[in-house]
Amino acid sequence: MRTVDSNPQRRIDAMATHPLDNPIWNSLTTVHAHLAEANGLACRFPKDVAALGAILARTEEAWSALASLPSAARVSVVVFDSPVESPSGWQILETSVGLQMIYQGANSSPRTPAPPPGGITELTLADAPEMLALAELTRPGPFGIRARELGTFLGIRREGKLIAMAGERLRLPGFTEISAVCTHPDHTGRGYGAALVTVVIEQICRRGEVPFLHVREVNTRAIELYLRLGFVHRRAFHFVAVRPPGV
Repeated sequence: MRTVDSNPQRRIDAMATHPLDNPIWNSLTTVHAHLAEANGLACRFPKDVAALGAILARTEEAWSALASLPSAARVSVVVFDSPVESPSGWQILETSVGLQMIYQGANSSPRTPAPPPGGITELTLADAPEMLALAELTRPGPFGIRARELGTFLGIRREGKLIAMAGERLRLPGFTEISAVCTHPDHTGRGYGAALVTVVIEQICRRGEVPFLHVREVNTRAIELYLRLGFVHRRAFHFVAVRPPGV
């Protein structure tokens, strides 16, 4: 059952100075509220959608609220603006620094990626098993069997098999995140990622929204691609994979 935090100042603080400063919370409390598991101090997506969660503040009360959510028995990936220490009883499984990049328009002389042979198709719920298999192979980030419910996903097929995809994940008023950009290892280096991201950018911009994305700081190849496509660095975040007490 969803509840709204009774403290109005904390709700204001959760939005921070910019909606993208707390993207998971602001997605789950707006456009994706219909998918949210929430209780006022914490929220997250169901485990079969994406292992992404958020807390309203770094307090024991908020961490306990996250642990009480139905999907919290699984690992949750939580985003912070600075390093975080393990809360009482919780286990930190992995931490990484990710860059948030925001689209500011193509360069003055953009090089539009050539469309792949066979073209790009929209993926449907029927494609979910193949989408999950590709995500598990390439590990672009948290991805569940129901991730297709987050937004539009596009794919490229060869001989009937899904070999590349990209789609939409976090959505909040005025902004949509591009995510799950991945290509099968046997088909890399052919510009499929660039072609897919370009089309996803176009569809987001047609809705009057601004594309953004997150990429690991160490993934320099992907960062260079996104810079060429018109993204700029906005800020860095710490992505923390945590497991609740007793699991």
